[in-house]
Amino acid sequence: MKIREIYELVIARGMENDPRGLEAVTKLLAKEKKKYEEMKEDEKKEYDTDRLANPYTDTRLLVGDPEKEVKCALVGIDIEVGEVLLADRLVQKGRPVDFILSHHPEGKAMAALYEVMHLQEDTLTQFGVPINVAEGIMAPRIGEVKRGILPMNHNRAVDAARILNFPLMCTHTVADNMVNTYLQKKFDDQKPETLGDVIKMLKEEQEYAEAAKLSAGPTLVLGSKERRAGKIMVDMTGGTGGSEDAYAKLSHAGVGTLVSMHIGEKHRKEAEKNHVNVVIAGHMASDSLGMNLLLDELEARGMEIIPCSGLIRHKRK
Repeated sequence: MKIREIYELVIARGMENDPRGLEAVTKLLAKEKKKYEEMKEDEKKEYDTDRLANPYTDTRLLVGDPEKEVKCALVGIDIEVGEVLLADRLVQKGRPVDFILSHHPEGKAMAALYEVMHLQEDTLTQFGVPINVAEGIMAPRIGEVKRGILPMNHNRAVDAARILNFPLMCTHTVADNMVNTYLQKKFDDQKPETLGDVIKMLKEEQEYAEAAKLSAGPTLVLGSKERRAGKIMVDMTGGTGGSEDAYAKLSHAGVGTLVSMHIGEKHRKEAEKNHVNVVIAGHMASDSLGMNLLLDELEARGMEIIPCSGLIRHKRK
């Protein structure tokens, strides 16, 4: 496949599985185009034109010629300098790695991670939180994440890939959309009665079953196996953890259980205070599931996948 084809494919799948719906995301792109057209010429010089067709600022081709044909990808949850050196070492040993794919963002995609967090506002609204409240509680958290990213050395892995001549792409929110939609549909269809049933359903997926063997599988951090799950919200997309103020609003809106990749201690305490059950599915396992749904399509088109860096590879096709 050409790198451009891979990029276009993952963006399309991310949009199709976006919790906001394809129509809403297409509308956002139209607004972005209008905003660009109204910019002054000096503003356009700094503008990332990928935004006109890609609504996910944390998903980018970071290094490489979009028209280059690639056949073998080293794929990991995190790609840092060590993984780039691993790719180079594999080439030295005769493995034909010609492309590196990361889940978590690097470079300019990491610098703009906070922008995808607005997705969470619409997700909260879908579960009964008024949009004005959702935007109000998310604004301080988005600002906090933006300020936290500012001092980071974003380009270390990007520079290493450039020096060693490896194309590097990251697919963050697109893959998170995949796992979020996949699991939400599963819970909506099967309606597990208890938290124990939720855990059991997660472990039916190979990524979670394998993670459990590594002591990193699904676990209850609030609630017991016998407790009834109630209305389940899968919270696995939108950049990073949202506002701790969300738990009171979700509880009032009727959400009984959150299924997340991970949770901070302040967030856990707020969920406990508001009697919201929390199931932590597992970070690497959840990221792996989202990535695998994309990787199956790449493999079907003839690409060889070499998993690394926490990716639990499992094929569904």
